[in-house]
Amino acid sequence: MNRICNLLNIEVPVISGGMVWCSGWRLASAVSNCGGLGLIGAGSMHPDTLAYHIDKCAEATCKPWGVNVPLMYPEIDKIIQIIIDKRVPVVVTSAGSPKKFTEKLHDAGCKVLHVVSSAAFALKSHAAGVDAVIAEGFEAGGHNGREETTTMCLIPEVVNSGVTIPIVAAGGIALGRSVAAAMALGADGVQIGTRFALTVESSASEEFKRYCLEQGEGSTMLALKKVSPTRLLHNAFYEKVSELEQSGATKEQLQEAMGKGRAKLGIFEGNLDEGMLEIGQAVSQLKQMETVADVMEDLKLTYQAAVKRLSPRLVAL
Repeated sequence: MNRICNLLNIEVPVISGGMVWCSGWRLASAVSNCGGLGLIGAGSMHPDTLAYHIDKCAEATCKPWGVNVPLMYPEIDKIIQIIIDKRVPVVVTSAGSPKKFTEKLHDAGCKVLHVVSSAAFALKSHAAGVDAVIAEGFEAGGHNGREETTTMCLIPEVVNSGVTIPIVAAGGIALGRSVAAAMALGADGVQIGTRFALTVESSASEEFKRYCLEQGEGSTMLALKKVSPTRLLHNAFYEKVSELEQSGATKEQLQEAMGKGRAKLGIFEGNLDEGMLEIGQAVSQLKQMETVADVMEDLKLTYQAAVKRLSPRLVAL
């Protein structure tokens, strides 16, 4: 059993991303029931909605699970208090300083992981006392780090930084052989978003899922860098943003073009023209909708096959 499995008391070192409008209690509990760590995505939930999903997840699984919390959330104090009151076992924080709540969450018995986009942030998170870091390359969907460092480069940087806590690789990981590659780079486990976002149990709209499964190579781009770097599928909204960025639009002009509820419109309500369609580069590798159980079984089998296939190829350099 590796360090992430030991830390989180899980059977498989796979964490599902806490994705807005995708990661409700059904997805989180399904991943946990299959031996990984399922996360509820608090970023798209009002406090009362999050409380409901926490209660439902606790009823649906007796295995470890957690909540992902963007620390820039406007009602963050309420969210943290709900997590503490309801004894959520694992919390993944992102988009902010881990110093603010890590000690408080530890005092409440929570394990705390923090998402980072650089070795420097990994060291700061380690110093803040988090139990593990999730190093996410810019292949990932949704909001990304401004460094635009790929997973292949980021994981060795974090491993070599002096961080001694477990490291989870994220960004562009959807297949068993991708998991093997992450482990070879020094990761203790992986976080997978895009593949789980397109499962039967995901709360994303069926229109969004089908559209994603039709995409090929090069179908996503990093946009909105002046606001918050976000990986998006090409659609009418993306083209509008792209034109604004090329013309030198200001942060305020981009925010005005976005308006409110744009991700909900695209991912949850299925408006494929005007919505923000956040998804990772690995979407081009996925062609059919699966259940979480199918995904987890395939990850195990293809990981084992990759390791077996690789062994005879390893020669002295």
